[in-house]
Amino acid sequence: MMLKFKKKDHQQIETEDLAAKLSESNRKKDYFLLSIQALLQLIKEFALDLKEIDSDGFKKDLSRLSEKFASEKKLKKIQSRFEKEEKAIDSFIDLQKKYLVDRENEFKDIIDILSRAMVTLDTENQEYNQKILKQSEKIVEITHLDDIKKLKLALIQEIEQIRETVKEKQSHDHTKLEILSNQVSNLSMELEKARTESLTDGLTGIYNRKAFDSRISSLVERNTVSNASFSLLMLDIDDFKKVNDVYGHHTGDRVILAIINKCRQSIRGEDFLARYGGDEFVIILPGASLKNALKRAQHICQSIASTRYYLDDVAGNPTLSVTVSIGVCSIEKTDTVSTVTQRADKALYAAKQNGKNCIFSEKT
Repeated sequence: MMLKFKKKDHQQIETEDLAAKLSESNRKKDYFLLSIQALLQLIKEFALDLKEIDSDGFKKDLSRLSEKFASEKKLKKIQSRFEKEEKAIDSFIDLQKKYLVDRENEFKDIIDILSRAMVTLDTENQEYNQKILKQSEKIVEITHLDDIKKLKLALIQEIEQIRETVKEKQSHDHTKLEILSNQVSNLSMELEKARTESLTDGLTGIYNRKAFDSRISSLVERNTVSNASFSLLMLDIDDFKKVNDVYGHHTGDRVILAIINKCRQSIRGEDFLARYGGDEFVIILPGASLKNALKRAQHICQSIASTRYYLDDVAGNPTLSVTVSIGVCSIEKTDTVSTVTQRADKALYAAKQNGKNCIFSEKT
């Protein structure tokens, strides 16, 4: 009997050990999956919002790849998809690097033009000074004339010549200044355009993730030294993947633009609306309490849900309705950027889990 019990105990230990190893393996798998999705998200954030290199399309491809990792069970299909997307990622990174190098070279060319113009202007000034100096020397020579009439006539002629020289110089300088002014103005516009493009989303024209990160960092820093309260809304379009799968990405883009328009109608001038990534958006409400933010979120949620969109470019001209889920939180004195965004994201996740088309707050 003792031997039998020992054998049973040994088998039980092996089973428990195997179960522990299997559990550890599953935890590693889940961790690796989250790590891959996090890396893909970081690559999306690395990509600048530029129409010229189709950044929006690139980010959507990464989102689909992330979903594939989460849903696909067959290893071969995951490997095949990743190998394909790996080349696309490398290609996009090279394309973005080339774009930035080209843009930098354009600015260097403008600076070079201005530098050469300044050198030319300096050279022309030297030539002008030499011309005036020679004419002054002629005046000195004229003073040696004995005949007063000849002296007077010669002086008049030289003074007139000096006037013409000055007029020519003034005209030439005016033209040069206009050219330089236009070049400086163009450079300023290019720099402003580059700055604006780096902070705006290519598809919607609203602020992008980079601009949001900068704004919320500033607000959190201010809140640590003064009472700069705000509330944060995090929105996600419900079942957006189905819209793309059924009607295509063009319709998906139109849905995003329609949602943005609805949000704009429900916010104030001082509120901050940005595309957080894909079909996810954030709204910062400066000075808004959690209670007030929930009311605003409820209004946005109901406004979007009650709207029907007529698809005039889809066969049969169907109507489409979409909904959003919203997570809401308010800044606390001890908050960091990470903690406040995580609470909003957690509330959004709760709204999704509760059936979508609803709002949840950090205190719900």
